[in-house]
Amino acid sequence: MRLVVMKRSALSLSLLAVLLLAGSLSSAAEPQSIASWKSFRNGNDLRGVAGEALPEKLISKWTVKTKQGIPGSPTIDQGFVFCGTLDGELLCIDAQTGEVAWKYSTAEDAAPNSFAPGFKSAPLVNDTSVMLGDEDGIFHCVDRKTGQLQWKFETFGEIVSSASQIDDRIVFGSYDNCLYCLNAKTGEQFWKYETEGYVNCTPAIINGFTFVTGCDEQLRIIDIQNGEQVKQMPLNTYLIASPAIWENELYVGTYASEVICVNWKDLTLQWTYRSSVGEFPYHSSAAVTSEMVVVGGRDKQLHAINRQDGKEIWTYPTRGKIDSSPVIAGEDVFFGCDDGRVYRLNLKTGKELWSERIGRKVPGSPAVGNGLLVIGAAESNGELHAFGPASQ
Repeated sequence: MRLVVMKRSALSLSLLAVLLLAGSLSSAAEPQSIASWKSFRNGNDLRGVAGEALPEKLISKWTVKTKQGIPGSPTIDQGFVFCGTLDGELLCIDAQTGEVAWKYSTAEDAAPNSFAPGFKSAPLVNDTSVMLGDEDGIFHCVDRKTGQLQWKFETFGEIVSSASQIDDRIVFGSYDNCLYCLNAKTGEQFWKYETEGYVNCTPAIINGFTFVTGCDEQLRIIDIQNGEQVKQMPLNTYLIASPAIWENELYVGTYASEVICVNWKDLTLQWTYRSSVGEFPYHSSAAVTSEMVVVGGRDKQLHAINRQDGKEIWTYPTRGKIDSSPVIAGEDVFFGCDDGRVYRLNLKTGKELWSERIGRKVPGSPAVGNGLLVIGAAESNGELHAFGPASQ
């Protein structure tokens, strides 16, 4: 692997944007404030639960158009939205106005007939930096105030996995079959662990361990300090989705039409949920509360499952596949769909409360923070949409 440390940026930024951002873009480490959504699932347990509810009535506050769309998910912190695009741009956007404060490009001087490596994952935001990987296998770390490149790290496969951070360590997966742990400040490698298949998921982190579900059909539990595997459980199917953890239990949808609950301490299967619709994979990562597990399926339904026994509570049918990972905010659940809409349902009943068409396909997940719901559409010229209260 090759680490490249940048002392200068290739970006051209306006002086005004830098002055406006200086001193304003700051954040704290975990636990996250209610105004933030700083990582893919808003915390290292990957449960997809917001720290704030949203008002009963939501209206469009702003949109930002992109060239090739937004297949991943945005993040939010301290009044700014961060979003990667398929045309290789990382955007920093004022959450109140929708104005783009800065742009970072994976290839600023790309030839006219070539493509800049795109971003498919969610940015990870900390107190100094914004970090995510691209489809050419480069992991980028950018100054959150200015958009200047701080360092980048090269892997040998596409990066779809979003990064998670604990203390000074960030972990993410690559399609070169490896899980990487880097120093968040310098980009230097602490360790890497080689699996036997693509690592598509975002790693969960709790109790000093990181958890990986991958295309090698295994659940792997790895010591975050030394990169040594401490436990392994064969699951006998591809795993695209990221694991969500509640205390001793891990929840994940599989490629074999199942959502499973595993006790990760003793590696026992607690329950298996199967839909009555038929065979289909789960790409969506589950949202988890004390009572239920909510996950989207390629059967075009959102599934709410009893967390204790794995029984169905309700399902909600749509007109498209649901690869978007649902987000729970207060008493409601929000998600995108390949029918081009973003939905709001009552969490207890599954009743639709609101929906809005924002494009042709919405595979990315929402972010909730700063009083906003932010989500993007994946098609060419797809837009990033922010919804918020009518009173502001």
